[in-house]
This record gives sequence, C-alpha cells and structure tokens, in this order.
Amino acid sequence: CKGLINLEIVPEPPAERAGNNPWPQWPRIFRVDYGHAEVAAVFGEDPRLFSTTTVEFLGNDKGEVRALKIAKAESAPPFKVIPGTEQEIPADLVFLALGFLGPESPVAEQLGVKLDARSNYEAAHGTFNTNVPGVFSAGDCRRGQSLIVWAINEGRGAARECDKYLMGKSDLP
Repeated sequence: CKGLINLEIVPEPPAERAGNNPWPQWPRIFRVDYGHAEVAAVFGEDPRLFSTTTVEFLGNDKGEVRALKIAKAESAPPFKVIPGTEQEIPADLVFLALGFLGPESPVAEQLGVKLDARSNYEAAHGTFNTNVPGVFSAGDCRRGQSLIVWAINEGRGAARECDKYLMGKSDLP
C-alpha cells in the first residue's frame, strides 16, 4: 500500500463533548482508533479528510479506477458540495464503507422489515434472516456501525444464506 485516505463527509468532531451532546448520549468527540493510528504511524499523518465527499470516480481506458474527484462538503445534511473545492486524488483501489448514518428506513418500510431499537434491520445472527422471507441483512445494516472486517464476514455469511434460500443448499464457506 502506497497510501490510504479515509473520506469523512461529517466535520471533524470536537476534542471535548459539545453542549448539544450531553450525557447519557454517546459522546461525539474526536477519537483515533487503532486503524487511524496504524496509518499515521506508517504514512506520517491521520488518514481522515473531514467534511469531504466523493464527486466522481475517474477511470482509465481499461475501465479501472485511476482517481477520485473529491470536494469539501457543507457541514450538515444534505452535505452539498462547496463549489471551487474540487480536487483529484489518485487511487487504484476504493472501498466504500457507508454505514455510519444507519440503514435507509424507506427500504425497510417498503419491504416490511422490522427494525431493532437502534434502527438497524432486525435479523438473526448466523442466518441473517429478517422477518420477511428472502430478505437478509448483514454488516452495518444489521449490527450498526462497526469494523469493515465484520461487514465482510457478515456479507459472506449472508451470501451463503441467500444461496441456501435460493438453491436449497450452498457450497459457499
């Protein structure tokens, strides 16, 4: 890996709890988790670009990603792009991890999927079944914001369960 950039559409959180974030709410403060610390140790700086959004994926003539066009975003939803802040950053691999605001409730409402107390899709661990036959939920949609390794693991498990549902069996691990 030659470098790593983590785009965060939200503004950088304050070092200390803001007045509009009282106890017992989860403290929305600046944190450095082990992944950010590891990247900073290897590359010399925190990988996060706050208040930044992806505008466009740019490809080469083979259809491979070569760069992202990014821009600064307004600090509150709908996080509109701030004109004149666009820039291009080279990339040969892009991971999309978009679970921090929670799953889209209109999809659950249209399908009749029950939500848990935290507004995640309610689904059984291990089978990833929701209350609607043939509708599965995994990763951030099922458990809330978490590590990408959990999302990958649960995504594989959900794929296996979908395969079983559709084919009656699965050869997936």
